[in-house]
Amino acid sequence: MIKPELPKLPALKLDVDHRIPASWDFDLGVSLILLVPAEKHNALNKSPWADFLKLRLADFPAATNPVLISGPRGTRTAIAFVKDDVSGFKALSQARKLIAPLMEERSKKINVISLLSKADVACVMAEALVSAAYAALFQLPKVSGKATDKPLLAAMNFFGEFEAADFGYAKATAEGNNLARWLTQLPGNYLTPGIYRNFAEALAKVEGWEVEFYDLDELEKLKAGAFLSVVEASPVRDAGILRLRYRPKGSEEQPFALIGKGICFDTGGTNLKVGGSMLGMHGDMQGSAVALGTLLALTRLKFTQPVDCWMALAENHIGPNAVKCNDVVTALNGTTIELINTDAEGRMVLADTLALACREKPRAILDYATLTGAVVSALGQRMAGAITNRRQWVEPIIQAGEHCGERVWPFPYEDDYDEDLKSDVADTLQCRTAGAGDHLYAARFLGKFVDKDVDWVHVDMASSGTHKGGLAHIPTDLQGFGVRFGVEWIRRIAQESR
Repeated sequence: MIKPELPKLPALKLDVDHRIPASWDFDLGVSLILLVPAEKHNALNKSPWADFLKLRLADFPAATNPVLISGPRGTRTAIAFVKDDVSGFKALSQARKLIAPLMEERSKKINVISLLSKADVACVMAEALVSAAYAALFQLPKVSGKATDKPLLAAMNFFGEFEAADFGYAKATAEGNNLARWLTQLPGNYLTPGIYRNFAEALAKVEGWEVEFYDLDELEKLKAGAFLSVVEASPVRDAGILRLRYRPKGSEEQPFALIGKGICFDTGGTNLKVGGSMLGMHGDMQGSAVALGTLLALTRLKFTQPVDCWMALAENHIGPNAVKCNDVVTALNGTTIELINTDAEGRMVLADTLALACREKPRAILDYATLTGAVVSALGQRMAGAITNRRQWVEPIIQAGEHCGERVWPFPYEDDYDEDLKSDVADTLQCRTAGAGDHLYAARFLGKFVDKDVDWVHVDMASSGTHKGGLAHIPTDLQGFGVRFGVEWIRRIAQESR
């Protein structure tokens, strides 16, 4: 059975040594990763067993990268040819290709030797290798009485110019990502809104976060009709909006806001999902898990400014009390909404959560949601879509994603799209009745609940939540995408606003 305790970061000892070791310095059976300049293969002359390695490399096509060989004394060796401009996604992807076969060999220790001429490139690869190792070591929850084989890797030693490597960042973002993946993997009956709330509050107690929960009674008083419309058919009144506050000592600034869609299961409501469309809908809460993981990572990094994490926790059930198409509900900010599709419930819970967060006058909002199939059609499953109400942020969003390795691509946010959301009976339609570009219309709808003076980025991560066979440094289909981007974006905005 799944244990109720919080998932922990796997133990992994990390050491750095400036010297390049000799071949006799290695214990039997220790795996080896060699980082070699892509344009200077003769750098291998400085490595242990240089002559042997050069002979073995001759057996492989010149374009092979990485090269996996069995070295002298049983040393499983992975040789990576690293470009001078490697960073972000490509560094993480290369790191996973290096770590994966050594983990399969049940390695207990990996020695990493840098023969690179640039220390900054070596540090980029070191951080990527540590991130890939933590992702591979982490075990997703499984409902089974059978014990699973745990990876044996317990230590990584780095030889070369690795002193500037930020392993703290790698560990913090790995812990946040692991948490997001762990929560998203849980079956729907193991993570109801009530269970989710209890879990998050238990984590808050451990981390020293302040907690506030807006239950259904409170949301009814606030007249949060958009959120409430989603849970009308829920058999248990455990839904609500959970707010977690991270408050570092000495900071008096307004908080940043992380907001996540937390639909613990989505039937589609009256617009019932058919065929296999309901499979995997226990993962429709991934946005909230990533928001929570981002908050945890920022906490681990001792971020110096306050952050709020808002989690919209609910289930979208079918039943006699469920709302119907063309019903009109009133959101927390007074906006009336004509329902078009009850399977577009994510934007409804986010609408009131955004409006509630804006009452606190946040410095900026970053929301995550597995929101639309349209963004999958637009981007495939290798990066997330983003939409912002600040045109000057379009290029910085791209750059932040490229730097951290979780790529995000912005879409337009133009007000003439609102013409297609006009309702005859309400202030706005929930969505269009038909037509392309639902991710754009979803963002225009959500923007009606964000104050104009609040900076906002909406990340539609439906395209990046899963990728068969893994992606970047993550070896599992389930990605936990967004923690690294969230940390990178919040830190950048914090620095720019000072």
